[in-house]
Amino acid sequence: MTKLNRKIEYSLMALKYINQRQSSSKVTAKEVSDSVHAPFEVIARVLQVMAQKGLLVSEQGAAGGYRLNQDLKNVSLFYLIEMIEGPTALVKCISEEGACDIESNCNIVSPIKTLNHKLNIFLKNIPLSELLSGTEGLVEDIEVLTHV
Repeated sequence: MTKLNRKIEYSLMALKYINQRQSSSKVTAKEVSDSVHAPFEVIARVLQVMAQKGLLVSEQGAAGGYRLNQDLKNVSLFYLIEMIEGPTALVKCISEEGACDIESNCNIVSPIKTLNHKLNIFLKNIPLSELLSGTEGLVEDIEVLTHV
């Protein structure tokens, strides 16, 4: 089964922590790392990536730190995953890497492409604000989508 990698988990933990702070207050990578009990190096790297991609603002200096640059209602889980990991694909043949060693004998390329497309749509419809707040609405949405 596909699962979120640890960098995505730490990114979500960091975003939840930053989001719970006042919108104008800045937090350091060390503060986030200590608060969510995650390795500093990983937290620092995912915060840098999120800042480079415009999800966070990074301010340097003694009073520097990170703060949100976008409303998490407008940012999907899909966007975060692609921001941290790069383009997503369930299998090698539909990734940017291209062909795989069993492609010539594979009879499931088309259904896998369909599955990948549906998963991407699903992930694009999960706003980070709902995911991180743990609202019941998200659980109900997931239940509806899984019974289609």
